[in-house]
Amino acid sequence: MTVRLLVVDDDPLVRAGLALMLGGAEDLEIVGEGADGAEVQELVDRLAPDVVLMDIRMPAVDGLTATERLRARPGAPEVVVLTTFHADEQVLRALRAGAAGFVLKDTPPAEIVDAVRRVAAGDPVLSPAVTRQLMSHVVGTARDAAGDPRRRSALARLETLAGREREVALAVGRGQSNAEISASLYISVPTVKTHVSRVLAKLGLNNRVQIALLVHDAELLDDGA
Repeated sequence: MTVRLLVVDDDPLVRAGLALMLGGAEDLEIVGEGADGAEVQELVDRLAPDVVLMDIRMPAVDGLTATERLRARPGAPEVVVLTTFHADEQVLRALRAGAAGFVLKDTPPAEIVDAVRRVAAGDPVLSPAVTRQLMSHVVGTARDAAGDPRRRSALARLETLAGREREVALAVGRGQSNAEISASLYISVPTVKTHVSRVLAKLGLNNRVQIALLVHDAELLDDGA
């Protein structure tokens, strides 16, 4: 299956480079380009991409706002944000908005191609190791700024989960893969996937990265839960 890709970046040289790089993959098709977040919704309606590769910093409507607006719509394409810094606090906002992950602008071409393929297949770009690194650099700062209300809200939402669902959610928060969760909880990988799907549905989340963020907001891992 060919993955339809929309590239949004205000730098024409970056767009040209990404189009050249990604267009060389037989299973990827660049269906359009945009120069600002203000164009995203119209382009998505007209071009029906599977994945949007979105720059964060753009002049009129930034990529974060565009991601929030897009992912709030039913049937929205997946979004991968482009950034310069892996620990940029703005990445956290993008992930909360429903982005499937992020890639650095200096990421090797083959890895960007692989990231697009993975996101199109429903697998967030963030590996467990990168998820843990992001949490340690970003989530703590955001949590301190938000204070107790965010923690109370996160705890209340997690309380809606059944026992095994909650265990799986905590494991996702630790950055464990499906195989690692399977081994630690003594359940099959398909059962893990089923529980993850149920957690996403119950909590109204888009992907497992958002599950991890919610668990960290609740501060449950700090308590050894």
